Parts: sequence; structure tokens; C-alpha cells
Amino acid sequence: MLAPLPDEPFETGRLFTLRVDRYSQISVRTNRYSVPVRLIGRTVRVMLHASEVVVHDGREEVARHERLIAKGGTRLDLDHYLEVLVRKAGALPGATALEQARSAGRFTPVHDAWWAAARKAHGERDGTRALIEVLLLSRHLPHEHLVAGLAVALKAGALTADAVALEARKAAEADTAAVPAESEPPATGRASVTSLTARRLAHLPPDTRPLPSVAHYDQLLRHRRPDRPTTT
Repeated sequence: MLAPLPDEPFETGRLFTLRVDRYSQISVRTNRYSVPVRLIGRTVRVMLHASEVVVHDGREEVARHERLIAKGGTRLDLDHYLEVLVRKAGALPGATALEQARSAGRFTPVHDAWWAAARKAHGERDGTRALIEVLLLSRHLPHEHLVAGLAVALKAGALTADAVALEARKAAEADTAAVPAESEPPATGRASVTSLTARRLAHLPPDTRPLPSVAHYDQLLRHRRPDRPTTT
């Protein structure tokens, strides 16, 4: 138990080497999963786990999906198709990836409301393209901040991706400023070190056993061995 941990984690998944088809998808067992469109025609490494599928291009992780249990299913990530949709904005409304994003909660009612307002203001094509530019922001901004930026921009009638990005960054700065003071390092400049033993003991139930005693061994002190005679 005192042996050091191995440098490399023990991999329990099953490895596949698969080719990305023209739809930017790979077929794993009987199901299909999306990868970024830039990988069309490339060969990728796929690790199939019990609950997820992880895709690597070289050493870079390029996709991660929840594993489909039923046969013949398809799991698509809307983000994987955004570069194509920027050029073909008319394909977005009926896209399967969009419906799956709605079902997963990644494409929220706030997205839909902002999109509807953008199409009304800029027209179908330009309004949809503006939405896709907003979706591209999710690669650099947390999802919750982006949704907050969409809500503020919608309320203000700011229907451009730049306005959403500005409001999303304001939401991120507000969250950073709201971090509790206790999370800051101590004023003395010394780092707080927690004992590993104390941390482990804190999760154990209280020990009600009596302290060990050596009183029973005291009786051995009364039975001293006789001194050995000395010889000259």
C-alpha cells in the first residue's frame, strides 16, 4: 500500500482507430458521434468507456460525448458544425445538432429569443449568422456567462455578437469580483498546510475505544532473572 502510484493512469476503455466521414461523424460499434468538421477525412483515436466516448486527434482531445446505449443512435455536438453553418446559415433551423442542443439545455430559450429578435432586425440569413457568431463565443466564454450576456443584450436591443461578447465578459468580471474574501491567501504570506493524517481522520467516525495500557506487563518486572556468577 505504500508503493508509489504509477506515472500513467490505468486505462480501462477500449481503443479504436476510426476515420471521420464526410458528415464529420465517426461510427463506434453501432452508433455515430460527431467531431469537428476540420477532421473530415482524418483518422482519429477513439476511447470507448462505459459511460462516455472520448476522441483524440494526436494528443489533442477533440470531442467527448455521453455514450449511447441503444443501437443505431446519433450524438451530435452543435459546436462541431459552426464553421460550416457560418457559410450555410440556412441549414441551422432544421439541423439535428440544434435539436439535440435544445434537448440537452445548451441552446436555451434565451438563445431562441435573441435569435428571433436578430432575424427580425437583420433578416433570416444575417440574423442567423449573428447567432452562429454568438455560439462561437462559447469556445472562449463559460456557458452561464454567455447566456447572461444574451439576456442583457436582448433586453437592451443589442443584436450583434460583439454586444453579447461585451455583456458576457461583464458577467464574468462580476462573478470574479463576487468571490468571498476568505478564498484569498492569508495576509501573513504563509501558505496554510493541512496535515494529511488530520484530513483522513476528519472523515472517520469518533474512536470511543479506551487508550491502550501496558499495566499487564508490569508484573514481568517482579520476575527478574538472577544475576549470573562471574568467572575469573
